[in-house]
Amino acid sequence: MKKIWTGALALLFVLVLAACGSSEDDASGSEEGGSEESSEIKVGATSVPHAEVLEEAKPLLEEEGITLKIEEYQDYILPNKDLSEGRIDANYFQTIPYLEVQEKENGYDFANLGGIHIEPIGVYSQKYDDIDDIEEGTTLVMSRSVSTHGRVLSILEKEGLIKLDESVEKVEATVDDIVENPKNIEFDTGVDAAGLPEVYKREENVLVAINTNYAIEAGLVPKEDAIILEGTNSPYVNVVAAQSKDKDNEALNKLVEVLRSEEIQNFIKEEYDGAVVPVSADSE
Repeated sequence: MKKIWTGALALLFVLVLAACGSSEDDASGSEEGGSEESSEIKVGATSVPHAEVLEEAKPLLEEEGITLKIEEYQDYILPNKDLSEGRIDANYFQTIPYLEVQEKENGYDFANLGGIHIEPIGVYSQKYDDIDDIEEGTTLVMSRSVSTHGRVLSILEKEGLIKLDESVEKVEATVDDIVENPKNIEFDTGVDAAGLPEVYKREENVLVAINTNYAIEAGLVPKEDAIILEGTNSPYVNVVAAQSKDKDNEALNKLVEVLRSEEIQNFIKEEYDGAVVPVSADSE
């Protein structure tokens, strides 16, 4: 009986050693073959077009060992707030001027990881089909976000509807910088960006400057429905932003690389037919 117990203990000892060796080999293999491990990133985005573009990028990121989780938003405030508080790893919804204003106003420490596309902003009206038909004293409604005011005013100036003070940078211009206004256009800057399509549907006699993502969601086709449409040489590039401490994060930079890939650029061109325009890395 003693011999049997001794043999059994010896066998058990050998099995334990073998198991330990296997675990160490697995751990070593995991460290050496790190590509087998999947990174997960959570990115905040407004529904259209940003979340749709991210969905298209998901399988391409999976091939790189990166799992993308998308957090959808319906406003422009929470994506930056949540990013600053670490609830998401990055966001993709805002233009460079808006990002800069948000950093200045809220003390955010963000990094622009790269530009992906431009959404030409448009001016819409149920009453007018042509800018020549705009009557004196017509009201133009635009977002309460000051970062978009210069953008809207610039396209009005380009169409000859107003003239801005030449000493002011276009992106920083406000209604107070208008020096010529031959049609005496009135300006309403008290509406949230998400509410602009509702104003367009409700108010027949006004002009409404609508951000393209909200215009698309409301069923508008910018190239067909806008009486004024911003050119594609706009400085308002939509970017991927992250906390500055994550500016060199490999997975987040791979996200930008994938979003700039030929496959995603072609998707944007075909899906949005000019309402969303992809940009190259050197056009920021």
